[in-house]
Amino acid sequence: MSLLENLNWRHAVKAYDPAKKVSEEDLNKILEAARLAPTSSGLQPFRVIVVSNQDLKEKMVKGALNPEVMRDSSHVLVFAAWDSYSNEKIDKVYDFHTDVRELPRGRFSSYTDKLKVIYGVQTAEEHFAHTARQTYIALGLAMAQAAELRVDSTPAEGFSNERVDEILNLKELGLKSVSLLYLGYRDEKNDWLSHMKKVRIPMEEFIVNK
Repeated sequence: MSLLENLNWRHAVKAYDPAKKVSEEDLNKILEAARLAPTSSGLQPFRVIVVSNQDLKEKMVKGALNPEVMRDSSHVLVFAAWDSYSNEKIDKVYDFHTDVRELPRGRFSSYTDKLKVIYGVQTAEEHFAHTARQTYIALGLAMAQAAELRVDSTPAEGFSNERVDEILNLKELGLKSVSLLYLGYRDEKNDWLSHMKKVRIPMEEFIVNK
């Protein structure tokens, strides 16, 4: 199947079959797609928290726009971004880069010094706005990989960030939740969107040529 066929197949599932679970093999492929996503300056300023524990999901559903979707999904992936940049975080990432590439540490210091200046004059709110945007690239790639595996998914921003952050102790990790991705297998009988045509605006309206 081609990427476009996979994207035409997928939709934001509205009801999951709680008895069907995503295999560890398929889950790892979806997570790997997210891990391989490009990020600004290669900093990967976010993490993906995998929630499969039903008790945790039950705690998280309060404040969710579609609680049953969260509850019945196989896994909930929480895309959580750094709450701020720091010199230490930047150095840690680039030390890792040079170590993996067998280069001397500090090889990219002229570039990282520029990053430190740029982020040094910004607020924590500006930092989080930037790190949060990075997560959406990974979210999209995770959905595409899930579709290739015929694993259903539902991206979600309709949830209580504060509640999720507290339940998963994200503050202690220097993270704040941005979005969720529910994974599983559709309940054909109750997923009302399953048998409807996919709707997108026409290409001639979507694309603006200059």
